[in-house]
This record gives sequence, structure tokens and C-alpha cells, in this order.
Amino acid sequence: MAAARSSALPLWPLPLAAGVLPIVAALLALWIAGDAGLAPRCNPLLEGCVSVSRAARHGLANILFRGLLLPAAVLQGLTWCVVQLWLREHGAGQRRVRAIAPLGVIAGVFLVVYGTFLGTEGPTYQWLRRYGTVVYFGLTCLNMLFAGDAIRGLAQAGTLRTPWRLDAALLAFCGVLVTMGVLNTMAAPWFAEATMDRLQNIAEWWAGLVFSLVFFTFAALWRHADVRAILKSGP
Repeated sequence: MAAARSSALPLWPLPLAAGVLPIVAALLALWIAGDAGLAPRCNPLLEGCVSVSRAARHGLANILFRGLLLPAAVLQGLTWCVVQLWLREHGAGQRRVRAIAPLGVIAGVFLVVYGTFLGTEGPTYQWLRRYGTVVYFGLTCLNMLFAGDAIRGLAQAGTLRTPWRLDAALLAFCGVLVTMGVLNTMAAPWFAEATMDRLQNIAEWWAGLVFSLVFFTFAALWRHADVRAILKSGP
């Protein structure tokens, strides 16, 4: 009988890919749409001239955007599942930590819904696109809060060592997103509709960037801690 064999694979490339793919998808869609005259050429992070959805709505930009976003959604869901296991391995057993995996999977599913129906027409499809992003953003923010609070608690207890104050990064990112949402809400009565559209577009691009930074944070934490998955093979 052959002896069982095992190998340990580093896990930090998982969140790295989960964060990189949406950025590549959005920038590639923006470039293609601009080249085709379907979207203005600008810096959307500063000018807000186009939303992510509009840049990726038509033609080749839509195909490539969905082709990258859908696997990114799967990778993000897997990352949150591993985050929960990793935190529980270090002793974080709160109810909020146990909710990270299911919330992350649901968030990934709704990101798939958004990507799948992007570029379609009709009220039903518009509803699915709109609530796909709302649920994805909301549940991802909750996971940022739950995981960030657990990581900070473990770091303060000395159970988990984190470089470069990354124990506070997720909570800081969550604060940035909440601040952007509050400012957008407060600005609505004071600005014209065209200006508000630009501000909302800017907020959308920055929110997407912050979400990618969240997964980059996990990649940095796991690389520093040398987090690995053990794969076993045997008879």
C-alpha cells in the first residue's frame, strides 16, 4: 500500500488574485469602452465621468469584464471561508466570526448576479444588477468589520502577529466606506443632479478599490504568517 503524501501550498495568492481581478476587469473595460467611443476618456477616480457599470456595459468590454469578475467573485467567497477558518484556528470563536464564511459566500453569489446581468435590459434585469451590488457591498462591509475586529482583538492579545499595523487596516477601510456613504447622502440636497452623478461615480470607483485593498491586506497577513493549506494524497 502506498504511503500517503502531503504538501503545503501558500494561501496568500488566493486573496491577491481575488483583489487583482476586479481591478484589471474595471480598468480593461474602461480602456476598451473609451477606445470604442462608448465611454469618455478620463480618470474616474477623480473626475467621475463614468461608472464602472457603464464602462463595462457593451461589446467586448462587457465580455471581458464578466469573464474576469465572475471568477473573482468565486475567489472572494473562498477567501472569506478561509478567513473564518484562519481566525478560529487562532482562537476567535465569536458568533460574528462564524458568520464570515456564509456572508462571504452570499456576497460572492450577488457579485455573480451583478456580473451576469450587466449589459442586459429591462426592469427585472436592472433590479437584479442594482441589488446585486447593494447586497455585495453591504455583506462585504459587514465581513470587513467582523474580521477586522477579530484580528485587532487577536493582535492585542498577542495571539496573532500582524506587520505594519494591518490589524487596524480592515476597520480603517470600513470607516472610509461609511464616510463616503455619509458624505454622498449629505451632499445630495446641495448639488445638481449631474454633479451628484459624478460624485456617486467617484464613490463607486473608490469603493471598488477599497474592496480590493481588503483582499490585498489578507494576502499580506497570510504571507507574513506563512498561512498554508495542506493537501493530502494517498490510497
